[in-house]
Amino acid sequence: MKYHRSLKSGLWGAAAGAAAITVIGFSLMGWTLGSTAAKMSAQEAEAAVVRVLTPICVEKFQQQANAAAKLVEFRKVPSWDRRSLIERGGWATVPGTGTPDSAVVTACAEKLGQPS
Repeated sequence: MKYHRSLKSGLWGAAAGAAAITVIGFSLMGWTLGSTAAKMSAQEAEAAVVRVLTPICVEKFQQQANAAAKLVEFRKVPSWDRRSLIERGGWATVPGTGTPDSAVVTACAEKLGQPS
């Protein structure tokens, strides 16, 4: 079977155009794959949970007896041990769960460690 030259050129042009629009779409126009979008939404959801629960953790810490003195003690502890203090205190543990959220513990320790 014989093809016209214009058909062969047209097919190559269509292939090149499809490749170009794909590259432009994914690199410049913000297109994403479904798996990438799912991963991004999961990360945003986790970040939102941390943003909501961190102030609650800080407030729980501040509501304990002698909170001011314990905050001074907390800040004297090396930064790598602060996480374990938050975990043991239970301030980052959400009611209904048995263990504290790791990201909330980190954010809470950072927030409490900041100078007032």
